[in-house]
Order: sequence, then C-alpha cells, then structure tokens
Amino acid sequence: MNCLFFTNTPAHVHLYKHTIARLEELGHDVLVFARSDECTEALLRAHGLPYVIYGGRGEAKHSLLWELPVQLGRIVRRAREFSPDVIFGIGPYAAYTGLVTRSPAIAVLDSEPSLDHVVARPFVRAFLTPEAFQKELGENHYRFHGFKESAYLHPDIFEADPDIRDALGVDPDESFAIVRLNSFNGHHDVGRKGFSLEQRRRLLEALASETTVFVSDEGSDLDLGNLDVRPFDLHPAKLHDALSEADLLVADTQTMVTEAALLGTPAIRSNSFVGESDMGNFLELEDEGLIYNLSSFDAVLERSRTLLADESVPQRWERRRDEYVSEMVNLTDLLCAVALTFTESTSGTTLGDVAEVSG
Repeated sequence: MNCLFFTNTPAHVHLYKHTIARLEELGHDVLVFARSDECTEALLRAHGLPYVIYGGRGEAKHSLLWELPVQLGRIVRRAREFSPDVIFGIGPYAAYTGLVTRSPAIAVLDSEPSLDHVVARPFVRAFLTPEAFQKELGENHYRFHGFKESAYLHPDIFEADPDIRDALGVDPDESFAIVRLNSFNGHHDVGRKGFSLEQRRRLLEALASETTVFVSDEGSDLDLGNLDVRPFDLHPAKLHDALSEADLLVADTQTMVTEAALLGTPAIRSNSFVGESDMGNFLELEDEGLIYNLSSFDAVLERSRTLLADESVPQRWERRRDEYVSEMVNLTDLLCAVALTFTESTSGTTLGDVAEVSG
C-alpha cells in the first residue's frame, strides 16, 4: 500500500517518524510532504524519511491566502502520481488531498484553538485526539490515552543517548536547564505571544545564576553574546536526549513542555494560551503535577528557582512520570494499526474499526 504523511513542522516529523519506518519495514511505500523549513528538513534527513517539499513557511498573517493555491496545486499533482491508499496529517492539507485522491484522510490533533479541525471536518475519515482534548468532533472522533508525543516518547520507543552529556559539554552530575523560546510565526500563533525580549533576558540572567543554561531560540531573536548561557547547537534530533537529562525546562512554546513531562523533566510553560480556556493536554499535565502553566512572569522566576533548589525534585518527577505513562498508549502502534485497517477496507472502514484495532 501507499501511505502519505504531511509534516508541516518538526513536531510532525517526530509524530510520524517511527510509524513511517515501521510501515517501510513491512514493505509498504511511504511518501512525506513537507514545508521548506531548516529544522524540519534536518530531521527528515536525519531519520532517512522519503520526502518532497510542497512549499515554504510564510510568516505574515495574510501569507496563507496567496500561498495556499500554489501549494495545493503542487500537492495534488504529486499526490495523484503517488496514489495514496491512506493519508495522515493535521488538517486542511491532508483533508483536501484525501478529497481529490479519494483516499481516507486521518487527522491527528491536540490543539483545541486551532481551526484545522473546523476546516478539515467534512473531508476527514477519522480524527484521533488525546482523551484530554476538550472538543467533540463528531462520530468519527476517536480518543486515545496519551498525547501526540506518545508516538516517539513512549517508554517502549524512546531510548536516550547515554553520551548526550559529553555532547553538551556538561559534567555527569552538573545541573542544567533548557530554555525554549517560540518565534510565534505560525498561522496558529496569530494574536498570541510569549516572553518579551526584556523578559527573555531577565529569565536567562536569573537561571544562569543558578545553573548551566542552554537556549533553544526558534526565532533567533535574542543576542546571547553578553549572557552567561549557551546556545543549544547540537543537531535538532538530539534535543529530546538533552531534555531527558535536564533539571528544568522553561518555555513559552507548547510541544516541548509536553515532551518534558513525558520524559520526567520539570517544565514551566508561560504564554498567552495559559488561562481558563487553555488546551486540555496542558491542564491535564498540570493536574498530574508534571508541569506548571504560569501567566505571571514573576511567578515563572520564582518557580524556576524553587525547582532548581529542591534536591528531591528529580526523584519526585520521575515517580510521577512513571505512574502517568504506565497506562499511556504507544501511539506508533495505533497509527500503524490504523493505516493497515483503513487500507484493507477503505470504502467501509469506520471509527468503530479504528477503536477495535486499538484494543
């Protein structure tokens, strides 16, 4: 069978990389459609995934309006050549491709504020979301226990690089924190914000007085030259290895916070998504004592210092993580089962078949 995957961001590469590898091992043909993005392409190459670029990543609010027709034209031409039996993606691109190729499109979602599920809903064969997802998407909506990150950070899948500390240049017992800064240039980030440039500087100065600090700055907006911090300059495929060893993550982004939680690393998340209408996955992880969602910058500084000073934190977080992930779905297993189920009977496969496959 032919399986088509859309990877519009680095997180999508991680989501599907093990599923793609497993399907290829089973003898199926796989193709990845990707946006032209340095980090995304670096990950695709690192994992040896077969991909083609369908377009760039516009940063202006209106860019999607003029990019979309051109990108869809490229997608449709290449998709018809590939003739997929099943398509995996996040929303509109996968849904439209499924419509024109008459192939079942499966959307894996976790963000309630995104409009992807609204646009894609009439054309998607099934939605797969975490149980914590707070919206109902109709009769073809299936929930699994876990997160999108369960596809690559499930204990049965993820194995940290034992040499990551050497690669980072930190001692075996040296404490370190990772700060992840969002560029907020995606279409789903319109109207959202994280740390200001001044807050970023204050945060890094405060953390550097307590521990070694590595900075992963998606937009490269902050000059680190006069700060006592280090850029995270390893290959992006090594970021999860580093995160698993870190004593703390502070971020104004989203995905890495969930990743930290599943790796047992304390995480502080602060951006304008935080609040009463926050996404279900972050609310659940906070309820489990794995992350903090803080809207106050002063609270971020205070909580960071508290976590770094408490020697009992690593063991407590490891225990909480182990308890939480013990019942978590191996999403790669589920995605492979879904692919095989839908391609065996594309005309009659329903949500009930997906649920049955998941066990």
